[in-house]
Amino acid sequence: MAFFRSVTLNEPIPAITGDGVYLRAPQMADFSEWASLRERSRAFLTPWEPIWPSDDLSRGAFRRRIKRYVEDQRSDQAYAFLIFRSGDNALLGGLTLANLRRGVAQAASIGYWVGEPFARRGYMSAAVRALIPFSFGSLRLHRLEAACIPDNAASIALLEKTGFRREGYAREYLCINGVWADHLLYARLKNDPL
Repeated sequence: MAFFRSVTLNEPIPAITGDGVYLRAPQMADFSEWASLRERSRAFLTPWEPIWPSDDLSRGAFRRRIKRYVEDQRSDQAYAFLIFRSGDNALLGGLTLANLRRGVAQAASIGYWVGEPFARRGYMSAAVRALIPFSFGSLRLHRLEAACIPDNAASIALLEKTGFRREGYAREYLCINGVWADHLLYARLKNDPL
């Protein structure tokens, strides 16, 4: 039965375009811009992310990250993207489809980050909207899930603006900034309106 088959995209995924943005797989050539944006945005991102390893912004760590992304895509476990502004190709942030579950679930979780200089300008909303057709079309998913910390108003607004619906509350769901944090759970189904 085709529904239960896994989708394997062994070839590079073409860029996914959206309103003023495009998403593509990270490459080693992105290291300098990625590391610079992450470093400049460290204080902005820290409250919403797991603790960064001490070598997180090193070239070696980025190389390992790229290798893991390639392996995850090859095994249909996750798909990582960097987000760029269409007009000048500036790196804005990242978006990942992770924890893909096939078979009866056909679901994945999305995670995202945006550099502080580009926050609250609509870029992440455009990126999530661009990813939705790829997720439900090319990857044949049925459900996208997301979780956010209850006091992250910007993330809540982003999810609701892009058609995700709140489904629940998970206690101590993820370890964020060294603390097990409660999260609001959101989902978007294949047939939900855009």
